[in-house]
Amino acid sequence: MAAKTRGGYVAAHAMTTTSTALLAPFAAICIAVAAIAQKPMPNTNAPATDPYLWLEEVLGDKPLDWVRARNAESQKALTDSERFQKMQARTLSILDSTDKVAYVAKRGEFYYNLWQDADNPRGLWRRTTLEQYQLDEPQWETVLDLDALGKAEGENWVWKGSTWLLPDRDRCLLALSRGGADASVVREFDIPSKSFVQDGFVLPEAKTQAAWKDRNTLYVGTDFGEGSMTDSGYPRIAKEWQRGTKLSEAKTVAEGQKEDIYTSVSRDQTLGFEHDFLFRGMTFYTNEVFLLKDGKQIKIDKPDSANAATHRQWLLIELREDWLISGQQHAAGSLLVIEFDKFLEGDRKFDTLFAPTDRSSLAGWTGTKNHLLINVLDNVRNIVQVATHTDGKWLLEALPGLPKFGTIYASPVDDEAGDAFWLTITDYLTPTSLWMGSIGDGPAKKIKSLPAFFDTDGLVVEQREATSKDGTRIPYFLVMRESASRDGKNPTLLYGYGGFEISLTPNYSATVGASWLEEGGVFVVANIRGGGEFGPRWHQAALKQNRNKSYEDFAAVARHLIDSQITSPRHLGIQGGSNGGLLMGNMTTMYPDLFRSVVCQVPLLDMLRYHKLLAGASWVGEYGDPEQPLEAEWLRRYSPYHNVAKDATYPKVLFTTSTRDDRVHPGHARKMMARMLELGHDVLYYENIEGGHGGAADNKQAAFMSALAYAFLWETLP
Repeated sequence: MAAKTRGGYVAAHAMTTTSTALLAPFAAICIAVAAIAQKPMPNTNAPATDPYLWLEEVLGDKPLDWVRARNAESQKALTDSERFQKMQARTLSILDSTDKVAYVAKRGEFYYNLWQDADNPRGLWRRTTLEQYQLDEPQWETVLDLDALGKAEGENWVWKGSTWLLPDRDRCLLALSRGGADASVVREFDIPSKSFVQDGFVLPEAKTQAAWKDRNTLYVGTDFGEGSMTDSGYPRIAKEWQRGTKLSEAKTVAEGQKEDIYTSVSRDQTLGFEHDFLFRGMTFYTNEVFLLKDGKQIKIDKPDSANAATHRQWLLIELREDWLISGQQHAAGSLLVIEFDKFLEGDRKFDTLFAPTDRSSLAGWTGTKNHLLINVLDNVRNIVQVATHTDGKWLLEALPGLPKFGTIYASPVDDEAGDAFWLTITDYLTPTSLWMGSIGDGPAKKIKSLPAFFDTDGLVVEQREATSKDGTRIPYFLVMRESASRDGKNPTLLYGYGGFEISLTPNYSATVGASWLEEGGVFVVANIRGGGEFGPRWHQAALKQNRNKSYEDFAAVARHLIDSQITSPRHLGIQGGSNGGLLMGNMTTMYPDLFRSVVCQVPLLDMLRYHKLLAGASWVGEYGDPEQPLEAEWLRRYSPYHNVAKDATYPKVLFTTSTRDDRVHPGHARKMMARMLELGHDVLYYENIEGGHGGAADNKQAAFMSALAYAFLWETLP
C-alpha cells in the first residue's frame, strides 16, 4: 500500500498553471444532494417521463448532431469577439510556455517528466539527471514521444501514467487513453531500449488496474467479459496473470460483489517490506483490506470507513469515524500508526500522529526512508510536520522555513534512498514554486518557479467568513484589487465544489489571473461543507439527506459578498465542475435571484438516473440511492434536471462537457440543456468531442474551453 494524500489529483507533480481544483477523482482508482427535514413535495414542473433519454447515447448520430448544433450556437455567440481571441491566445501561450515548472518523479538514477507545449501537444515523456535538473535549461533525453506514437499508430493517445517494476526499474506499465477518457490501454515498456516490449504485457481498453507482482507476473483487474465489472464500471475480479499466457488464462485471486465499487490487488514493492494486499471497496467511503500471505487472506482490523496504508514497517490508519480499540478512544479525522508486524501479532495500541480540532484537519501524509511528513490544514492553511520515531515514541516538529499562508504539497524524492523531499508551494498571487530539501538539513531550497504569468500589482487576498443558515461559520477566500470600489458593481466570480471530502486551498492559477483578475474581476473560493477543509465531519455534515447544507453555505457566501458591497446579483457569476457542476445546477434552480450567470462544467444534474450512467453507481455513498424510495425523494428535491420551472427567471447558464468523459456522463449536461431550451430559458452549451473528465485532451483544447467560459462571464457580468 502506498502513502495516502487526500486530494492527490492536485499533488505536487500534478500541479499546472491553471486551476486543478475542478474535478474529484475516484480515490486510488481513477477518483451532492440531500434534503431538508420535512418530506419533499413533488415537483410539478418535472415531466412524467424523460423525453431526452436519447441524448444519453454518447456516440449516436442523432445526439452528436444535436451537440454540433449547440456547439455552433455557442461558438457564434462567444468566439467572435476580440476579447475571446485575446484570452484564448494568452491562455494557450501560458499552457505552452517553456517557462513552466517541469515536475519530475525519480526512478532509479533519472528524473522523469511529461512535457506538453505547442510542438508536443500530447507530450514528451523525458528524463534527466538531478545535476541537470537543477540548471535553468536542463538537457533532456526523450523516452517516448506521444504525438509521434499516436501518429504512427493512428490513435489520439493521452498520457494516463506509469507503473514501475521495482527494484530494477527497467520496466514499467504505461497507461494510454484514447481522447482522455478514464478507460485506458496498458502496455509494457522497456526503459533501457525506450520501446514497448515485443510480446509483452498488453491490456485492452478498460478501466483497468494493473500492478507488478514480479517481473513475469501482474495483478490485473480489468474487463474480463460479462459479469467481471461492478455496477460502477470498475473491476470486480482481480487475477494473477503470468507472462506468456493468455489473459483469459489468468488465475482469479479475489472477487467482489457486483454492487461494490471495485476489487483490486497490488504489491508493496519496498525492499525488505514486500507485501501483497487485496482491496475491496464496498462504497466510496467504505473498504476492506486483506494481507495476502501463504495463500491466505488476513483481514486488516479497522473500521470499514477508515483508510489503511503501509509505509515501510508502519501501518497507518486514517479515521472517518470515532474508533474505540484496546481501551483507547480515537477521534474521527485522526491519523494512527503502529508497527505492522506487531499489528499482525494482535497489538492494537496505536500512536496518534494527528488528532483534529474544530478548525484543523489532516490534509494528507507521506513518508521518506526514516520519517513521515504530516500535512495539516489549519483554517485552510497548510502546515507540514515531520514525525520521527525514536526511543519507542513519536516526535513531531514543524518543517522549517515554510510560508504562513498558502498551500503546500510534500512528497518524497525517493523513499528507499533517503530523506530527501519535494515541496510545492503555491497561493493565489505567488507563482507556484518547487523546493527540495532533506530532513535534518535545514530549510528546503527553491529550485524551480513559475514566472509571473499575470500582473498582481494592487491585488490582495483576504480570508473571510460567512454565516450559513444554521449558524455555521463558512470560510472563503477573496482576491481583488485593494483599490476596488465597495459599490456592489464589481464583476465577481464565485467558485465552489463541496463534495467527496475535497478541500479547496489557495492555488496560483495563471488562467484565472490573466483572464479574470488582471481585467478587474473579483475571484472568490468558498470552502463549503461537503468538502474536506475541516475533516470528515465537514464532509459528512452535507452527505445525502443533508446536502442542502452545501447549497445553504454557498448561498451564504454569495449574500455576504453582496452585503459587503463587493458585488451584487447583477454582477455575480458562479462556476463549478463535476460535483461542483451539480452545485451550479442547484444554485441555478434554488437561488436564481442571487446570480447573473453560471458556468456549469462536466456536471451531474439528473440525480434520479446518475447511478445508471458510467461511474455513477460508485457515488451512492455521497448522494444516496435512487432505487430506495425515501432516498429518491430527497434526490428528486436536489436534482436540477427535475426542478427546472418554465415560469422561473434563471441566471444565464453555460454548460460545458466532454463526449469522452467516461466518469460523469455527458448526458447530464445534454439533457439539462435540452430541458431548459424547451422551457425557453437563456442557455448556451459546448461539448468538447475529446477531453475526458478534465474537459480537454491537450493545451489547445484547454485554452479554448477556458476562453469560452471567461468570454461568457465577461459578456454577462459587467
